[in-house]
Amino acid sequence: MKYASCRGSVRDQTFEDVLFSGYASDGGMFVPESIPQLSREAIESWSKLPYKEIVKNIISLFVSEEELPKDHLNGLVEKALSRFEHPQIVSVAALKDGLNILELFHGVTAAFKDLGISVLAQLLEHYLNKRQQHVTIVVVTSGDTGSAALEAMRGLKWVDIICCLPRGRTSRIQELQMTTVIEDNVHVYRVDGTSDDIDKHVRPLFTDKEFAQTHRLMSVNSVNWVRIMVQIAHYFHAYYQMCGDCNDEVNIIVPTGGCGNITESIQFSTDFLLS
Repeated sequence: MKYASCRGSVRDQTFEDVLFSGYASDGGMFVPESIPQLSREAIESWSKLPYKEIVKNIISLFVSEEELPKDHLNGLVEKALSRFEHPQIVSVAALKDGLNILELFHGVTAAFKDLGISVLAQLLEHYLNKRQQHVTIVVVTSGDTGSAALEAMRGLKWVDIICCLPRGRTSRIQELQMTTVIEDNVHVYRVDGTSDDIDKHVRPLFTDKEFAQTHRLMSVNSVNWVRIMVQIAHYFHAYYQMCGDCNDEVNIIVPTGGCGNITESIQFSTDFLLS
């Protein structure tokens, strides 16, 4: 599997290249050059799997075993999801009139982003140990991304994480989640303006290829493909909970800010096209 910028100027990137990237040098996001399609047999065989196994299968679609051996992948996912308080990791609550809620808040910070970023952190640790190389993560947050990223990256040997949050524009609990992570590799700053204002100043750091490479910058915001990839599992799991025989349609309402959740749902529906 190779990856390319959605703007077309950067191509033929490996999964490891994309893992350590933020924006591509042309300002685009990295996405797979081709989308895997699942057979009906594969779709049906996944329907009885627990959430963790679906995550492993999704990653295997986009990362070859040559790049990440299966036993390593299994161990990384198990470790990443070990801190979730619910035994199913992701659960479904049935309400009245056929409405169901997919509960994505059982992680350490009660944000759905715990799911994607916790796996991303373990992948980082794996590859950085192999490289014996340091990276600096830069996060711009409106609240929950910062909390989840800091919790997942805290104490990692080869990572420093810089988190910028908008002063007075996050909830009190989210600000406390970020400002009370006391680790040598964690650096948190409150910045005047909105998260979009901050992002305008951060994006050029990544599009300056020489600067980004010199300081080994990377992002764990939703511009990082790994988060999108892992979170595709939400939709498979939700569909299977509602439709175990895989023969019916399910309407999914998606709350989204920067459209990361929508991107995952589109990827999910594309994967469901039968080969």
